Amino acid sequence: MERPLDCLNNLAQDDWLIGYDSHQFNQIAQELYLQLTQLSASGTPPKIILAEREPLRFLASFIAACAANCPVFLCYPDWGTQEWQQVFDLVKPDIILGMGNREWGIGNGNNDQCPMPNHIMIPTGGSSGQMKFAIHTWETLTASVQGFSQYFQLKQVNSFCILPLYHVSGLMQFMRSFTTAGKLAIQPFKAVESGKILNIKQSEYFISLVPTQLQRLLQNPELTKWLSQFNTVLLGGAPAWNELLEKARFHRIRLAPTYGMTETASQIATLKPDDFLSGKISSGQILPHAKVTIRNQQGEILNSNQIGNITIQAQSLALGYYPKNRENQTDFQVDDLGFLDEQGYLNIVGRNSDKIITGGENIYPAEIESAIQATQMVADICVIGIPDKHWGQALTAIYIPKKSDISALKIQTLLKDKLSKFKIPKYWIPQQNLPRNSQGKINRQQLQQIATEFLQNPIT
Repeated sequence: MERPLDCLNNLAQDDWLIGYDSHQFNQIAQELYLQLTQLSASGTPPKIILAEREPLRFLASFIAACAANCPVFLCYPDWGTQEWQQVFDLVKPDIILGMGNREWGIGNGNNDQCPMPNHIMIPTGGSSGQMKFAIHTWETLTASVQGFSQYFQLKQVNSFCILPLYHVSGLMQFMRSFTTAGKLAIQPFKAVESGKILNIKQSEYFISLVPTQLQRLLQNPELTKWLSQFNTVLLGGAPAWNELLEKARFHRIRLAPTYGMTETASQIATLKPDDFLSGKISSGQILPHAKVTIRNQQGEILNSNQIGNITIQAQSLALGYYPKNRENQTDFQVDDLGFLDEQGYLNIVGRNSDKIITGGENIYPAEIESAIQATQMVADICVIGIPDKHWGQALTAIYIPKKSDISALKIQTLLKDKLSKFKIPKYWIPQQNLPRNSQGKINRQQLQQIATEFLQNPIT
């Protein structure tokens, strides 16, 4: 696969960026590349935090950083103060691009944590709610593109992107188009939902959605018709519920449910649209660049149709989490349980831990619980996910208020500056005590019952 600069030069004369000025993209990327190579000439390439809000600038800066072999951390401008503090403490950047900043200067970085020059850090949730970055390279990302192109038998990939570019799901749509000399259309989901859609020939494009977005588009007959004309509608980020899949099938949406994660540079299994339309329910077959085995707790490989832990080997596998590199580790065991059927289709059964996925975002209760405890308004708190047909799971806070006049609204107001919007629980259930054992361990099953009963008969 070609290097970033070669791809940029190949596309120099093309109008490949729909909705933006392709030549301006080229110009920003080339100029920034020259500035970064000059900065790197004096020694170690600078560590870059990339938090540009504007898509064209974000992507042009990303390519410039990759071409100049600078370690780059993809970030979301709207993270809360708590999250940004974690990022700064972890990264200690030399340069910040975006957030109204264009800060330059070498030497603020912490050299004991200096990543390899060509590393690309993509954010992913951590088991404790800590900000984590999966370490990728141009090679791991392009291995994912090659596997995708081979699987769908394409030379060029055209993408219509409505997902965030700092997230692996948005970034990989750009990578597929950019490295195969395809076209890329970028629009905010809100613009699409309001019907102000870029004029493209959908039959030549892939679009990626999370289940919540698919559901919202299917509520509008015009957008349903628009969606049905796409070559392929990739669906990932969270498990989709059956009712939603049935509705998409009824409207002949060429849906391709996928399975993958930040650590694998997006999908490693995808159900092809024809399989989906003929009634098949699974995450599809494994893409050529990856291999999946199902193992029992002793690590032995299981036969088809036997449920066990999913273990992944892939050329697109991250090299670890910043700042630690994975030492020659080829197997990546994930938290999900599943099985492979006789045709090699992957079926996901559930997950081992308490991780909550809402609207395609990974959320870890510990982080939210500690932010709620920090308000000093609760005596005890536990955050769980309850099944929700809009979001996959809805965040639910079960808490003991310190005083009788403390309302959920008061707590939510204090959390607004601390946490991203999607991390603030949707439901708030006050209790007099929480079901804990003598070791203080919470009984999550009992919490699910409390939440179910409360939501069926809410206090008015």
